[in-house]
Order: sequence, then structure tokens, then C-alpha cells
Amino acid sequence: MDFIKSPLNYTGGKFAILPQLFPLFPKTINTFLDMFAGGANVGINANANEIVLNDNLVFLMDIYSDLQSKEADGIFEEIEEIIKKYKLSLTNRDGYNKLRNDYNKDKTPILLLVLSFYSFNHQIRFNNQHEFNTPFGLNRSRYNKRIKDNLKGFMGALKNKNIIISKKEFNKYDVSVLGEGDFVYCDPPYLITTGTYNDGKRGFTGWGEKQERNLLQLLNELNSNGVKFALSNVTHHKGMINDILLEWIDSKNHIVHEIKKDYTNSSYHAKYRNGNETKEVLITNY
Repeated sequence: MDFIKSPLNYTGGKFAILPQLFPLFPKTINTFLDMFAGGANVGINANANEIVLNDNLVFLMDIYSDLQSKEADGIFEEIEEIIKKYKLSLTNRDGYNKLRNDYNKDKTPILLLVLSFYSFNHQIRFNNQHEFNTPFGLNRSRYNKRIKDNLKGFMGALKNKNIIISKKEFNKYDVSVLGEGDFVYCDPPYLITTGTYNDGKRGFTGWGEKQERNLLQLLNELNSNGVKFALSNVTHHKGMINDILLEWIDSKNHIVHEIKKDYTNSSYHAKYRNGNETKEVLITNY
């Protein structure tokens, strides 16, 4: 299977392990709900009658809505015009900061997309005032042919597949509408790791023990209703253990698949030198 790659280098993105994940998913799916879509590498590649990309980071989801509603040629023209207007390059910090200031005034989605091309490690991060605050990626981040190709394929899938964009907190999503034949994939922030998505510095709901337990309860509800699910998570990380998750696993008859992948290139916070430091798993109820 040739996978579509998101144009966003979202922290914790699953593109590199898609060949491990998709063989573990159900072969026939009515509604595929990607509950914590993030960069949408998983959801965009799903084969289902209906695909729901959901995330509480509303500004990120606004990008997807924008890409879905506009023609590809128009999007590429807008991107080039923005790059030209702000004279964006590998070294023009002032142009980047001007673009960032302008985006924070009106939250135009295409501006955020272009910011992500030039931001440090291509990250999307907000402060508590919902202002985009990722610094400039000096001499390392820029718009290039690879990103353009990824963007083209991504937009094609957004338009050709039956994809719905949703912007809800996971515990406010009405899963009672789901039933047998539907499938929920969850890739939440990992309780025992820290990233820009759960460090409490972006103005959106962080992730702690309360959220972890609420998610596991939601999965219990799905299981009771006959809905298949898969949960990506980490049980061990740099000497830390997710006891809440392990206790839940022990209490259920779910299957635990070990994922063989480190995330050396996914985050500047963590450079794991061997795969034994982090144990990532996919937990399924089927």
C-alpha cells in the first residue's frame, strides 16, 4: 500500500509506522473515526465509507477544511503569493515573524499552513492566548518540492474520499452514534511523555491522569457497544511506566501489539538512542 504523507510534520506523527498499523485494522469499515487526528497521517489513509478527522486543536482542523474546500491550483498560488509577500526563506527571520503576527490577528488557515513550513521543526504550537508562538526554523525549515508533493496528494484524498472534519474534545464526541462496522482509532498524547501537544503551553486542554482515565472509560463504552477500536500508546518510557494503562490492559481481554519504532526524528525533545527506551503498543479489542 502506498501511503499518503501529511504536509505537516506533526509531533508524534504515525507515518513511519503505517505499514505496521494498517494490517492490524479491520479490513471493512463503515465509519473510521480518527479521534486525535493531529497531522492526519492515519485518517487520510483510511479506507472506509466515511472518515472523520477529529481534533480539539481547532486551528489545525481549519487548515484541513480550507484545503478541502479549495482547488489545489488556488492553494498553491496562495502559498507562493504569501512566500513572495513576506520574502520567506531559510534565513529571513523578520519575514517569518511578520507573517506570524499577521496570522495571530485573524487566524487565516492558509497563513498557519505556510508558517508550519518555516517554523522550527515545522511545529504548530500555541500559547495560552491561542497565539501561534513557534519560533523560526533558521537554516532548517522551508517550503520545498517534497512538501508540495505531499500537499498535493493530501488534498486529493481530502476531496476524493468522504471525509468529515470535526473539532471536538474527545470526551465531547458523541460515540453513541457508532455501532458494529465502525472503527475508532485513538492516538492521544502519551501520559508519560511530553510534547507540544500535552505540555500545557498551547492554550488547549493538556493531558494528565484524568484525561487518561476518561479516554479508557470511553474505550470501555465503545467495547460495550460492539465498536472496534485501536489505541496507540506507550507503556514504558525512559524508566517511567504508565501504570494506569497497564492496569486497564490487565483488566480487559484486549490484544497488545508491540510497535517496533523509535521517534528519533519526530521531536527535538527526545532523541532515543535505542528502541528499548520506549515501548510503544497498539491495543485492540478484536
